[in-house]
Amino acid sequence: MKQPLHPDIPFEEGYVLPIDKPLGWTSSDVVRKMKVVLRKLGYRKIKIGHAGTLDPLATGLLLICIGKATKQAEALQAEEKEYLTTIELGATTPSFDLEHPIDETFPYEHITREAVEQALRDMQGEQLQIPPLYSAKMIEGKRAYEYARQGAEVEMRRALIHIYEMRLEAFDLPRVTIRIRCSKGTYVRSIARDLGLRLASGGHLTALRRTRSGGFRVEEAYSLEEAGQALLGEQWNQMQATFTGKRSDSGRISEALRR
Repeated sequence: MKQPLHPDIPFEEGYVLPIDKPLGWTSSDVVRKMKVVLRKLGYRKIKIGHAGTLDPLATGLLLICIGKATKQAEALQAEEKEYLTTIELGATTPSFDLEHPIDETFPYEHITREAVEQALRDMQGEQLQIPPLYSAKMIEGKRAYEYARQGAEVEMRRALIHIYEMRLEAFDLPRVTIRIRCSKGTYVRSIARDLGLRLASGGHLTALRRTRSGGFRVEEAYSLEEAGQALLGEQWNQMQATFTGKRSDSGRISEALRR
C-alpha cells in the first residue's frame, strides 16, 4: 500500500517519497522536478535529495528525501538493494549497457541454463568488484567517465561489495533475466560483464529495474505523474510543458535504445 501523499503534509519535518523513476531520466532530474513541485506548494528553501543514484537507463525505486529526511539519506543508501535485470550474452559494450554500441561479439550457443545458474551461485558473496570505467567513480579528482570519454586508460580501484543472492528468472538466449539482492555500491553493469566472462562469452545490460531498497518496495512507489497530481492537481498539467526537453540525457538515451 502506498503511503499518504497530499499538500497538507508538513514536508519540512521530514518525508521520504518513493518514486518509480522513468526510463531516460537521471536521478537529479527527478530531484529537480520535485523541487519545482514543492516550490509550487510554497516551500522555497526546503532541502531535497535522493538516497542512491539510478542510471538514466535504469527504472524503478528512487527514494526522494525531503526536509529533515535528507539527514537520513546516507543511512537509507546503505541498505540492501534488489534489482531485476536483463543481460544480453554474446556481446559487450564499453559501458556494459546500452549507453554505447556493441564493440565485440562472442559465441553464446554453448551456454546452458544450468551453466548460468551455477555461475550465479559462484558469483554470490562478499567480493572486490571492478566498477565500469563509464561511471561516476572519482579518480584523482575527476569522474571516471571523463577519462573514458577522452580515451584515457586508467586503473579502476576495486570496491568491496556483497552479492547476497542472484536468481535466474528467465532464460531465453541470448538474454537472461536475473533477480539480484546486493549491498550498496554494487554495479549491476559489472555483474553483466563478469557473468559473460564466467560463461566464456560476453555480456551487457539491456534492462535494469530497482525493485527494493531497504524496507521500501517499488510497488509502493509513486510515478512522477501520480506524485504531481496528488500534490498539485491541475497545476501539475500546466507544469508539464515547461519541463519538456530539459532532461539532460533523454535524447541520448532514446538514441541508445534504438540501436
